[in-house]
Amino acid sequence: DPEGGALRRLRPLSITRGTANLHLGQFGLLPIMVNAESDSAKPKFLIFGKSGWIGGLLGEILKEAGTDFEYASARLEDRAAVIADLDRVKPTHVLNAAGLTGRPNVDWCEDHKIEVIRANVVGTLTLADVTNERGIHLTIYATGCIFHYDKDFPQDSGKGFTEDDTPNFLGSYYSRTKALVEGLLKEYPNTLVLRVRMPIVADLTYPRNFITKIIKYDKVVNIPNSMTVLPELLPMSIEMAKRKLTGIMNYTNPGVVSHNEILEMYKKYIDPEFTWSNFTLEEQAKVIVAPRSNNLLDTKRIEGEFPEILGIKESLIKHVFEPNAAKKDEVLAAVKEMRGR
Repeated sequence: DPEGGALRRLRPLSITRGTANLHLGQFGLLPIMVNAESDSAKPKFLIFGKSGWIGGLLGEILKEAGTDFEYASARLEDRAAVIADLDRVKPTHVLNAAGLTGRPNVDWCEDHKIEVIRANVVGTLTLADVTNERGIHLTIYATGCIFHYDKDFPQDSGKGFTEDDTPNFLGSYYSRTKALVEGLLKEYPNTLVLRVRMPIVADLTYPRNFITKIIKYDKVVNIPNSMTVLPELLPMSIEMAKRKLTGIMNYTNPGVVSHNEILEMYKKYIDPEFTWSNFTLEEQAKVIVAPRSNNLLDTKRIEGEFPEILGIKESLIKHVFEPNAAKKDEVLAAVKEMRGR
């Protein structure tokens, strides 16, 4: 499939629908049920990023599905250790959720450039190279924060950046390294690069959750953006790996949602007394170090693979706000404690 970049194609993923929050905990992750012919070799996954957010969630999904997997022990930039992990585990698929985004946010990367290069550039390319040498499929959870609205892709135009578009946002050092690496990863025929954006889970107190971040602020910008609802999309990424899809994938729910729209949902479903105010990008720039990316990503490719994927607003309601509304008092108390007010 020269346009879709798939080495082979199986029947679509079917996700159990009956409940929004099962055994995968506070993140609202759903178990998966794959309706497809199995490979001659039973898949075995090796996950890089055991101590990270997405790496931990991937392990929970694979465990729930009864899929064989292990976590890697090597640091990405240590080529010999990465090879040792691959030779020890002998995986059919590698999932890379390791890397540096910065704590508490990407501003950290501006003052830690060598560390960022070592993990996000050298390490990622090392993993792509050694898995390619061994014919192992590699999925990389990367970023879509390498684009921003401009005159060719205006905000509110409905025109989204495709997988073939060249990154146009280099405002932060984090995004610069990610854009650089994405261009190089295109040369590896075994690799699928997923452009994650503003990832969201059901736990409204988890610090990396985009919703948690904005409900903590007194002021937010109000810009429509593509976003990734992990409870819905993470199981799909495992199926993408099994299908051996390659190339670039805009890994977001279709459509856009603004900061205000999310906070209105929070107010409607959880806290009717919640208030906030907006400020401009110019005002925001005074309280952050590096500019932030705002964009719409085109989702035709992921919709082609998974026609059942929900639009961003529908997915937020189904996977985040309705599950939390069912235990509203508990959630509201936890959020107020987290916010300190």
